[in-house]
Amino acid sequence: MLHIDKNILRIVRIKKTREETPSVKTLIFDDYLSHNAKPGQFLMVWIPQKEEIPLSVMISNSQGEAAITIRKKGLASTSLFNLVEGETIGIRGPYGNSFSTDPGFKHRLLIGGGTGLVPLVRLLNHTKNSDIFSTIIVGARSKSELFFIDLISHIMQDRQFELLIATDDGSIGFKGYPTELLDNIVEKDPKIDMVYTCGPELMMKGVYEIISKKTIQLEASVERYMKCGIGICSSCSINDKLVCVDGTVFNKGQISKLSEFGRFYRNKSGILDSY
Repeated sequence: MLHIDKNILRIVRIKKTREETPSVKTLIFDDYLSHNAKPGQFLMVWIPQKEEIPLSVMISNSQGEAAITIRKKGLASTSLFNLVEGETIGIRGPYGNSFSTDPGFKHRLLIGGGTGLVPLVRLLNHTKNSDIFSTIIVGARSKSELFFIDLISHIMQDRQFELLIATDDGSIGFKGYPTELLDNIVEKDPKIDMVYTCGPELMMKGVYEIISKKTIQLEASVERYMKCGIGICSSCSINDKLVCVDGTVFNKGQISKLSEFGRFYRNKSGILDSY
């Protein structure tokens, strides 16, 4: 098999696009390395003449395909969102560590929101032959911003699980934050032994504060601004860790030592700012 260096930029052509919501789109392309990425790993994605940004690897149904899911917000993400079939992007990676799938944990819970669902969906798909996930909590601002629900149901169609939805405005599911649902569940269900989370950092901070009081283990995929993805530029530092090489996935013990988690982040200029 031909060896491919993940650090060398690969130009790929967008085969298909799928609109998840008016502001969220999934781009599908052929790439062997990305197709085989572990749950939680990310790509450095180059938008020609614009910028390079980190994105979690999404799943695709066909052999050899990979995907990324983007929410249009800034220059780079909006430029990526606006690309159509046939146009090209550059990718490096996959980079970073991944969520663990230790068979010792029997009752696992997933909680995520927004495009933070991407690595969690990949984790579900990676473990689709097991029944270890008992509860999945999905958060969104409103029903119109909710996505991946049908995909999650399809992946989990042969497994017993509970899917709970929380929206800020109550337009579907529970009115409130997903962390409120989590708090109720872990109080009532002593069998939960592992929680995986990815999404807005303030949400994950709330997840950590709930889980820190329990014997339940936790893994969180942390997002930071990145310029290199390989530990050189230090743009993604959180305390003394670099998210690109030490993460993006951090466990409960590691998070307990990250005083900046949920409090501070570095902006595009590298200046420390608060949430």
